[in-house]
Amino acid sequence: MKAAIITDQHFGCRKNSKLFHDYFLQFYNDVFFPAIERENIKTIIDMGDTFDSRKGIDFSALSWAKKHYYDRLASMGVKVITVVGNHTAYYKNTNEVNAIDLLLREYENVVVVSKPTELKVGDLKVLFVPWINQENEKETIEMIQVTKSTCVMGHLELKGFNANKFCVMEHGYESKLFEKFDLVLSGHYHTRSQKENVRYLGNPYEIYWTDVDDDRGFHFFDSKTLELTTVNNPYKMFHKVFYEDTPHQTFDATKYEGKIVKVIVRKKSDSKKFEKFVDKLYTSNIAELKVVENTDFGGYFTGEETESLESEDTMSILNRYIQDSEIDLDKSVIQGVMQEIYQEACEMI
Repeated sequence: MKAAIITDQHFGCRKNSKLFHDYFLQFYNDVFFPAIERENIKTIIDMGDTFDSRKGIDFSALSWAKKHYYDRLASMGVKVITVVGNHTAYYKNTNEVNAIDLLLREYENVVVVSKPTELKVGDLKVLFVPWINQENEKETIEMIQVTKSTCVMGHLELKGFNANKFCVMEHGYESKLFEKFDLVLSGHYHTRSQKENVRYLGNPYEIYWTDVDDDRGFHFFDSKTLELTTVNNPYKMFHKVFYEDTPHQTFDATKYEGKIVKVIVRKKSDSKKFEKFVDKLYTSNIAELKVVENTDFGGYFTGEETESLESEDTMSILNRYIQDSEIDLDKSVIQGVMQEIYQEACEMI
């Protein structure tokens, strides 16, 4: 049997941003639903963080999710197996109170996994593992040890994998905890990566600058062969534009309408011409514009390092600064705290 796997959808993200929900809808209308209809998919596996905020959800975001996702799947007769992630569990030490269980009870086709559970996907018995916390850690590890399942799907925080393309997580569980399985599939980290039998599938679309130029989408899963087929999302929200005395007259700004743009200035000989270039972007109705200048840093960095700095986002620069600093503290803990603060700040925008 073939199923579709999607993870970290984050409905209601960026303070229930209409801009992002319109962007999400483009993916669901043009990519996701046509693909699952074409493949006659009858099971969707959602591996966590379906909603964005663990503390609450805007009514309009819930209405959006029901109208454009859950109602549509219910009408198609599609079963949805949903794993509780850290963003959908209200408390950090238990999954008992979670958004999926509370908000989606009306859907008979939605199966909520809030504790380690064995379920069949076709003829394959899969161990589903939700967010591991203080309450369920012992039960989860025992289940991992005794299960006869050969495949795990969950919302796992494992050490040594990329949280995004700039940052490798230095805390979490060791992947050897899952070494007995043929295949381990996980959400939680938004970038795709793989080591041995563990594979992070990544989320469907860009949400932060850390996601830029990083493939997004979802996957089809063959329960007989354990093979995955990637379906990429061609739509981008974040765009980098490099300015090198670029003539504003020939620059096509219309393709950035409704997008978030970062202009990286590499050469600016005439300020007035640059202002006309920026004005052209504004008049094309971009959603947000940021200008980055003076990236030579007085010659402190090499050309290669400067290009890297131009491409990096705020979080990756902070992580590198922490890593290079001379402090007698656990740097991974500091990076984790900064990540939480940064994401909370982004959600307030």
